Amino acid sequence: MPLQNRVWPDASIVAEPSRGTLLGNRGGRIHHPATRRLGARRWASPAWICCVLQFKERRRAVFSQGYTELFFCDEPTALAAGHRPCVECRRADAHAYRDAMVRGLGLAEAPLFPAIDRRLHEERLDGRLQRVHELPAETLPDGAMVRDDAGRFLAVQGERALIWSPGGYERAEPRPAGIALVLTPPTSLAALSAGFQPRWHPSAAAL
Repeated sequence: MPLQNRVWPDASIVAEPSRGTLLGNRGGRIHHPATRRLGARRWASPAWICCVLQFKERRRAVFSQGYTELFFCDEPTALAAGHRPCVECRRADAHAYRDAMVRGLGLAEAPLFPAIDRRLHEERLDGRLQRVHELPAETLPDGAMVRDDAGRFLAVQGERALIWSPGGYERAEPRPAGIALVLTPPTSLAALSAGFQPRWHPSAAAL
């Protein structure tokens, strides 16, 4: 039985056997080490981050005493769920994200990452549920994730939308039109619009 540690674009955490391409956490431990099951909480702090799978030859026992290890299909998935690049293991990416966010939002100066985390926390949650943003589809940058009327997750890429699945993207369809139900928080949309390049699952390039 797989652990409940895979993050969907709607920020839910599910048990899923397919491997993720990125690791992350939500600011600490939200599982019970003895049972290796999640508790009622879905975050420990506003610092929801997205990390690489390997860093400085570190080895971790998943769901042990430390933070709760979560996994993502790719970075558009992580951004949609409300995460941002880790400053420690992805320092260059984290600063590229922040710099692009500053440009995209027209800020006078770059905020500290805890301030970015607080901003994202307000944007990604509606109570205990994910906040959905209704925006014109034609304004969405590459890497934005939307949910269609059928409940599918679609990642925007150029003139097409990639149909998401836990193990990668299944096929491409025309880019949605009209008002879209956008999962990616506005802060991350601003970073994507201003040039931040997310790490896509290899299946995106194969379509």
